[in-house]
Amino acid sequence: MKRKSRFARSQRMTIATGILFIVVIIIILQLWLFTATMNAYLGGDTAILWPAAIASLVCLGLNGGLLWYLYGLEK
Repeated sequence: MKRKSRFARSQRMTIATGILFIVVIIIILQLWLFTATMNAYLGGDTAILWPAAIASLVCLGLNGGLLWYLYGLEK
């Protein structure tokens, strides 16, 4: 037996659109982080590599969590 969804179709579309905008913001943040990190690294600052890698992994985790939530929304 199919379980009834908590949200109506229009509500799910609104949530999915909001998640999409958040993902786009996180991706832009990651691109900026990559650019700033490469600029610092090429300038001789190697101390920034590990903090930037950790911040990038946090962004990946946020995007993964949003994807997991989106998949759970469809069930």
